Amino acid sequence: MRHLLSAVVQNVPGVLAHISGMLASRGYNIDSLAVGETENKNLSRMTFVVVGDNHVLEQVRKQLEKIVTVVEVQDISSRDYVERDLMLIKVSAPTGGVRTEIRELVDIFRGRVVDVGPEELMIEISGRETKIQAFIERMRPYGILELVRTGRIAMVRGSNPNDVEPDEDAAELARE
Repeated sequence: MRHLLSAVVQNVPGVLAHISGMLASRGYNIDSLAVGETENKNLSRMTFVVVGDNHVLEQVRKQLEKIVTVVEVQDISSRDYVERDLMLIKVSAPTGGVRTEIRELVDIFRGRVVDVGPEELMIEISGRETKIQAFIERMRPYGILELVRTGRIAMVRGSNPNDVEPDEDAAELARE
């Protein structure tokens, strides 16, 4: 089972290494990871995708909550959320009919051509993981030259996404 976790952490050096090392040392594989500063420059949000049963999910949550630099952990996958992945893909696209076909597929998938070379196109596409995978499969026959993806990012829908308020110390840190 695929779980999407969001952890608000202190924006200090070494947090990513500490968290990923802790998960690795306990045998948990991170399927996807994205990290970025939040609206508060003192905090970052880490979005993890981990695969496992509910026991694995609970163990990962407990381990994350023990880390001092972790302010809050949420299981987003149990909520109503919006999820996105970003990909840049470079495909072989000689001028003429093939290039036109690729551009039509880019439009259908609501992507964007971001660079044009003599024999290739670089395309940007974002969306749910299934959309990204479907686009990759449609591009394979043309020849994928290079591909890079971000980790998944996600936000809970609604104006008050937090079920539980962070503890007093975490709330104080968030105000700094």
